[in-house]
Amino acid sequence: MTPGELLRSLRLPIVAAPMFLVSGPELVVAAARAGILGAFPTQNCRTPEQLDEWLGAIASGAGTAPWAVNLITHRSNTRLADDLALVAAHRPPVVITALGSPRPVMDAVKGYGGLVVADVIDLVLARKAIDAGVDGLACISAGAGGHTGHLSPFAFVSAVRDLFDGLVTVGGGIANGAGVAGAVAAGADLVYMGTRFLATTESRAAEGYKQMVVDHGPDDLVVSDGITGADASWLRPSLSAQGLDPDDLAGGRVPSYDVGQSEAKRWSQLWAAGQGLQSIRSVAPVGEVVAELEREFHTAADRLAVVARQRRWGGDVVGRGVGPAS
Repeated sequence: MTPGELLRSLRLPIVAAPMFLVSGPELVVAAARAGILGAFPTQNCRTPEQLDEWLGAIASGAGTAPWAVNLITHRSNTRLADDLALVAAHRPPVVITALGSPRPVMDAVKGYGGLVVADVIDLVLARKAIDAGVDGLACISAGAGGHTGHLSPFAFVSAVRDLFDGLVTVGGGIANGAGVAGAVAAGADLVYMGTRFLATTESRAAEGYKQMVVDHGPDDLVVSDGITGADASWLRPSLSAQGLDPDDLAGGRVPSYDVGQSEAKRWSQLWAAGQGLQSIRSVAPVGEVVAELEREFHTAADRLAVVARQRRWGGDVVGRGVGPAS
């Protein structure tokens, strides 16, 4: 699969981002069937045997639709070789690397014709990934849930486009179709959405987690490195419920991402989310969410087209967030 073939195969330029303890085969398959790119992290599987089962189930359920798997390539992940061998056997069309260099997966994934997309949070990592020969970058920006970045999505896309002509994905606080249209207009090919698909019926998140996402907004988030050793965006009420002080989370923890020594039990009640949660008003099936995103996307695209025509002809469009201020 080429980047162009991937984009043409999708109903919308959206990735249901891989979420720790949340993304499973049900969510990935539902995303694929709805016409977007579903993904899950291999660390959600406790053993290579379980990963083998998941990969087989997703390949069967998705049919010819593309899907993706996320591999932690940090040196602390002792299970990387085993997971990569299974990825090479099942051949997911897209492999997303995170928290480390993409180099360890390049030969295996490129060997079967898959695309490699590197998850990056700054331009230093972006340049290293480009030098490694990746097909795409996933630019994790300010506002992203879980492990987050600090650059504005628009600034990040603009800077990356000066360096790279491959597949550019951007994520960070985007939770509706208008945000997707804006990201595409800014130069992105795809948009990462995690939190928006967390509150779906196919998500493996606990019901209390889903409801917390529905009930709260961006003011209820805390960004800290005190949980994993890397900056991440957490729901304040979930931290308080576990006896942690959201305003005094001790930092300095050494990051460890060893899939073979999963801390799933520890993290199961500490819930992450991104700034786009204000747009989520109910728990719904993935298919319904994608249909709503599609309507919002086309409405925003039409609005942009009207603005472009009016500016070309010297007119004004006022209302619905466009045109000059009165």
